[in-house]
Amino acid sequence: MNEQEQKSILTISLMASFADGEKNENERAEIKRIADALAGEGSINVAALYQDVLLNRVTLADAVHDIATPQGRQLAYEMAVCVCDADDVLSPAETAFLDQLRTALGLSTQQVQAHTEQAEAISASVVMPVAAGAVSSMSDAEIDQAIMNAAILNGALELLPESLATMAIIPLQMKLVYRIGKSHGFELDRGHIKDFLATAGVGLGSQYLEQAGRKLLGGLIGAIGGRMLGGIGKQAVSSGMSFASTYALGYVAKRYYAGNRSLTTAMLRESFNEMLGEAKGLSGRYLPEMQAKARTLNLGNILASVRGA
Repeated sequence: MNEQEQKSILTISLMASFADGEKNENERAEIKRIADALAGEGSINVAALYQDVLLNRVTLADAVHDIATPQGRQLAYEMAVCVCDADDVLSPAETAFLDQLRTALGLSTQQVQAHTEQAEAISASVVMPVAAGAVSSMSDAEIDQAIMNAAILNGALELLPESLATMAIIPLQMKLVYRIGKSHGFELDRGHIKDFLATAGVGLGSQYLEQAGRKLLGGLIGAIGGRMLGGIGKQAVSSGMSFASTYALGYVAKRYYAGNRSLTTAMLRESFNEMLGEAKGLSGRYLPEMQAKARTLNLGNILASVRGA
């Protein structure tokens, strides 16, 4: 994939992030932060793309024009679906945007149907209530092991090229928080968990945009059909960010719920940033385990992991 196609796909992904028309100032600031961060990952000025999208200086037709290959067009649509679905089920505005995008890309309904259904299944699996008694109380050591298992699994997902693999990271993080809260006697719904992640500094749609953008810029995402690009050892871009963010969220959730949810917003965010720094230092040590886990993963068991975690 050439640089122009990468730019076009990132532009479409940014358009998708604004498609619901309801982004508040905090969400806009988070997307801008991600654009600024991605701008440092390579030669593409993602921050400038963000400004073009925000100020309507680029149209959907403009963005689609430079995607020459069928694989690139398919990937552009897949990433847009995941951005729209990452923070909730599709809104009418997002559905309309995706319909316009499919038409502009020249894709048939049949070409996009399977991916759309799978993305919606991943998103909806977090909304569904957990059956009473399905999550048992865990000891301190068991919580620690659950956090490490989730971090390794999400680090492994980060190594896979499929956009759906990247999307699965968010609901797995949410389910980890649910298990930890439940273990400390708290019944949590999706809304509470979303608020907890956002307070810690982890947005849902923006997190997907950041993860997928890093993979795209590093050539690690985009293999239609699920084959890994360049071998599983190619972790050129993300540097274990999904491992680190999952590890940090897990331990912040453990502290928060063990302390009867007494941490302030500032304390939560400070605690998350401290744990994130520690987790980044650990990611290299656990990379072989992430690589080994990634070798066992395919789309079927990714979906099963999300539904059954």
